[in-house]
Amino acid sequence: MFVASRKAGLHKILGIRRLIHCMQWQMSSSQTAGDTTHLMQHLSRRIQAAGPLTVASYMQEVLTNPVSGYYMHKDVFGQKGDFITSPEISQVFGEVIAQFADLRDRTSLHLVEVSPKLSEMQAEKLCENTNVKRDASSERGRPGNEKLCEDINVKRDASSESGRPGNENTSPASASALPSDADVTGRYRMGLSKSGVPVHWYRSINDLPCMPAVYVAHEFFDALPIHKFQRTGAGWREIMVDIDSSISNALMPSLRFVLAPSVTPATVLINKLETRDHVEICPEGGVIAQSLAMRITEDGGCALIIDYGHNGTNTDTFRGFRSHKLHDVLCEPGTADLTADVDFAYLRQQAGDDVAIFGPIPQQSFLTNMAIDVRFKKLLMNSPAENHNDLISGYDMIMNPQKMGDRFKFFTIMSRRVYAADAPQEKPAGFVPAL
Repeated sequence: MFVASRKAGLHKILGIRRLIHCMQWQMSSSQTAGDTTHLMQHLSRRIQAAGPLTVASYMQEVLTNPVSGYYMHKDVFGQKGDFITSPEISQVFGEVIAQFADLRDRTSLHLVEVSPKLSEMQAEKLCENTNVKRDASSERGRPGNEKLCEDINVKRDASSESGRPGNENTSPASASALPSDADVTGRYRMGLSKSGVPVHWYRSINDLPCMPAVYVAHEFFDALPIHKFQRTGAGWREIMVDIDSSISNALMPSLRFVLAPSVTPATVLINKLETRDHVEICPEGGVIAQSLAMRITEDGGCALIIDYGHNGTNTDTFRGFRSHKLHDVLCEPGTADLTADVDFAYLRQQAGDDVAIFGPIPQQSFLTNMAIDVRFKKLLMNSPAENHNDLISGYDMIMNPQKMGDRFKFFTIMSRRVYAADAPQEKPAGFVPAL
């Protein structure tokens, strides 16, 4: 990442490269370029009116602007989208998550999803292993929009209220908005999945009925808005997004990163003992972690968070993805996914001491502990030989440490009723090696 510096020559060169890249892209995609131009002009007017934007505000605009936001008008999942997730790659991933939830004999326990859309394969496998009544919930997310939190035993076409957050291209076989914004239960939409399972949408975790639940957050926290800070000789300064007046013009504004000249309100979020020189903080993620911990403490259950991230060690991780490739976060806003590594140490701090927390551990370790190899061998035995190469490739993608195996982490928040504070040697399934 480039933060505006007094070295104007270097800054100008980098800015020109970004401008040339933007021009080349717009000439090759006129339809989306129109949306990009609209969003860029909107950002430019907002900056001119009120000054540079925080990175958090920039992310919210780029991803969820109702006119030109990245998630608002297209499906970004899968091979034809900009990114693909583990459930789309291998069906055994969904089977393992269902095994962790283990709801077969717990009809009073609900399963709530606080992540992007479930894949068809993942939902089917979870459905096979659950017999609970479905309540779906919506948490503001992916990021900053109404986010569907789903009970896990539902097909993919019933699992999106607003995509990643996305749109309503996929919906339950039968669904309708309630007459008012929300009824007395807090839900604002209800319907049936194709398999006949009741579906209920909620705007927030806090609107859910009091109930024991397993919360699954898969690739959810990594796209919540972040604030970025840089340590300077004068103390911490927030990194902002500003117009690059040296190379901008009325038709094609250009953006750059700058440092705030003085302390900003979000600076209070930085831990006084912080030793890094560059930090990214996601206050919205911290609030959601607090809500999950409170729910688990009061009602029972647990939360399983699956995402790429670190344990309070990484620094500059803010990046963009388009067509499965890295993309400049300031170029063609609205055409690429924006994301940052999850700081699990921060989530742990925000969740507090009233819950038991395990992880983060690498995805490969968790899946191995859950005996995914046994499930995969069974899958190969029962599959046609012509499918074996694809199945093996998918398994390698989610397990190989050089691919997703080490990049993604598993992190769980558990009730102290199950894992007492005086028994730290006890760990839940997946977080302790299988016998």
